[in-house]
Amino acid sequence: MVIVDRRANPQGKSLPNRQRFLDRAREQIKKAVADAVADRRVSDLDSGAGVKVTAGSTEEPSFRHTGEGDHDYVLPGPGTLNRGDEIEKPLGGEGEGGSRASKGGGGEDAFEFVLTHEEFLKYFLDELQLPHLLRTSTAQMDLSRPRRAGVTIHGQPSALDVRRTMRNSLARRIALGRPDRGAMEALQTEVDDAIDAGDEGREAAAREALALALRRSARIPFVDPVDVRYARHERQPQPATEAVMFCLMDVSGSMTEHMKDLAKRFFMLLHLFLKRKYERVEVVFIRHTDNAAEVDEETFFRSRETGGTVVSSALRTMAEVQQARFPAERFNIYVAQASDGDNYTPDREQVASLMRGRILPFVRYFAYVETGGSRAVGRHADRVMETELWSTYTALAAAEGARNLAMRRLTEVRDVWTVLADLFAKTNRVAA
Repeated sequence: MVIVDRRANPQGKSLPNRQRFLDRAREQIKKAVADAVADRRVSDLDSGAGVKVTAGSTEEPSFRHTGEGDHDYVLPGPGTLNRGDEIEKPLGGEGEGGSRASKGGGGEDAFEFVLTHEEFLKYFLDELQLPHLLRTSTAQMDLSRPRRAGVTIHGQPSALDVRRTMRNSLARRIALGRPDRGAMEALQTEVDDAIDAGDEGREAAAREALALALRRSARIPFVDPVDVRYARHERQPQPATEAVMFCLMDVSGSMTEHMKDLAKRFFMLLHLFLKRKYERVEVVFIRHTDNAAEVDEETFFRSRETGGTVVSSALRTMAEVQQARFPAERFNIYVAQASDGDNYTPDREQVASLMRGRILPFVRYFAYVETGGSRAVGRHADRVMETELWSTYTALAAAEGARNLAMRRLTEVRDVWTVLADLFAKTNRVAA
């Protein structure tokens, strides 16, 4: 069978034309997506976005016939030129071209169009150098489970619904009058009693009734194929499972804008990952210097403060918020912490105590990402210097054997996906 689709593409909505345009403007779109990410909320990554590209991206190569030889052209002019006059060439920088008003120079029109969720995700993850296979599995990962959806007359032996089958069999046998075991035993007893009594007439009648019952029992099977039923299952999305993602970040003066940008991209990918696993994901932002506070996303990423760095303040605030609003028996709790690794040295014991007693026992996963990229100097300049917070968490993981605590260093944008994939590899993840 051959199916021919003769439906006309709606004007301006041709999918092949859109794909050709996206391929042609690929670099500009990638840059526009990167710019859009900087202005988007963490929880908005799994939706489409409007991006702007220059009008030059819409131009397509074309052929035209110019002819040969000399040609005369009539062009509009100011009315002060005669045939044969030469037009002076304008000096550089004196043009008034461009789409925006300016005294000199030029400009180019830009237009905005909307990327779908899949297109936006593709360019965002491509910018992070996400391997194609892993990108697909992350972008399309759905969580579902089989659910009973009635019965069917066809299926595998392992799916046989014994209760429903026997109920159908019983109803059919009763409706058709098939004698049961008790009736057959009663007829056989009647034959035996007639033989013992020597009553030939009674014996003949009893034997005829027993033969009739045997013939009826043979014609009406105990279980007929029409009685058989199999359990039917269908895949259904996982019921609403709630999760909360705590984003902790050091916002002291030592955290540069580049470090914050790395943290934001990591938080975005982690949120995307959780949204594919859980139907509802709450996001809580906690920032800290020497004091911590729960803030909105704009304040979390944009505001900058001065002061020391006391990590225990953020951990304590996170534990209080979790106990007050996100009980562990209801929510799957994830924590993502970004820092340059600085911490007030006497605070080490407080950090270890909070992690050991109030956080790690209740969280599904605690991911610490160090964005500092500090390195040792001198003879060992090629070695990464271990920061205060890194050494604290390393000692804690070694002492407690915490499988739900993972740490990675992050210095470049292209490494964001690699770090996330490494953190949530099957060998590292804790089953939810």
